[in-house]
Amino acid sequence: MGPLTGVRVLDLSRILAGPWATQLLADLGADVIKIERPQVGDDTRHWGPPWLKGSDGADTAESAYFLAANRGKRSVAIDFTEPRGADLVRALARDSQIMVENFKVGGLARYGLDWPSLHAVNPQLVVCSITGYGQTGPNAQRAGYDAAIQAEAGLMSLTGEPDDLPGGGPQKVGVAVSDLMAGMYAVAGILAALRHAEASGEGQHIDLALFDTQVGWLANQAMNYLVGGEVPARRGSAHPNIVPYQVLAAADGHFMLAVGNDSQFQRLCQVAGQPSLSSDARFARNAARVVHREVLIPILAQAIAQRPVSHWLAALGACGVPCAPVNSLDRVFDDAQVAAHGLRFELPHPLSGSVPMVANPLRLSRTDIAYARAPPLLGADTHAVLGQCLGLSCVELEQLAAAGVIGPVQPASHPASHPTGGP
Repeated sequence: MGPLTGVRVLDLSRILAGPWATQLLADLGADVIKIERPQVGDDTRHWGPPWLKGSDGADTAESAYFLAANRGKRSVAIDFTEPRGADLVRALARDSQIMVENFKVGGLARYGLDWPSLHAVNPQLVVCSITGYGQTGPNAQRAGYDAAIQAEAGLMSLTGEPDDLPGGGPQKVGVAVSDLMAGMYAVAGILAALRHAEASGEGQHIDLALFDTQVGWLANQAMNYLVGGEVPARRGSAHPNIVPYQVLAAADGHFMLAVGNDSQFQRLCQVAGQPSLSSDARFARNAARVVHREVLIPILAQAIAQRPVSHWLAALGACGVPCAPVNSLDRVFDDAQVAAHGLRFELPHPLSGSVPMVANPLRLSRTDIAYARAPPLLGADTHAVLGQCLGLSCVELEQLAAAGVIGPVQPASHPASHPTGGP
């Protein structure tokens, strides 16, 4: 029994921010009903390769991208641009506690599926609307995409090497962090609103923007600017407030050095054969090291370059100086810590036998994460959900399918091998 067992989520979102939020809710035990367009589905179903391999070794139509954000859900194919389809979604909303959607501002109103319409149907419903720029303001009607948000909301100005270095220039982060963080903020807001609804009987609307999310988690870089008045520069892997705290080149590769305090710096200097640096007034304290980083880093870099990565990881680790290898993903998933925490596991899948998954990082002591089902095939649960939740008969379902209002019968997703707990 997950902590959200008994909570139904109506998921009208697609791509990443909304699906990331609803996947987390599903991991916590919620019954997530994902509404998808018949024959088409979530856009990310088509974002391949790579594709999941079937039992015969051939590519299926299941993209790795879709698989990343849709675990634990039931797929219901409904065309709600048709009046009968919109009626079905409203009927599902009547007995749901949460709805998540990421349509353009006003996009659902024409179908009677916007916040005011659904609030009238179910006053306790919590509706989270995720858009690029929010429900108000001069940019409210603009579409929002992660890469554009990373650029416009300042993250790319902080990411990458300085312009005067090889490869310099603004860079986006290697995963869609604005989308992912919006999904995490969405879950926090949804759970807070759900708590309020349970206590008061009153649902509410959550207006969540990717742009606001990205500005909000500029964190210390935003405060550096607001307090100091200086626009932060790109520093590659280096930290704006701590030195030395960056990737350095050893004799045979790179590693991350993360010196967090002055005593760690003293130990680093000993290991690097530069003990006098820790007593130099320019470097003895972190504030001074930040000011004189352009002098200090070349000295350390020259010393570090004399020995291989393995030497520095062992020597610095032995004396408590934080450091880490720069791992590629094959090394990440071969790591003993990944295995110890079960961060890679398999779920049964109707097309491939099983599908690899990355585990939820939450580890609850009493109501642990449960993986109820693999990411669903398009429309796999349409007839089961509409029959169970709305009481539609087989004849009614066949008529709706024949009219194109709902999708045809699909193979059901397999249950998980460990439905009552994490791997």
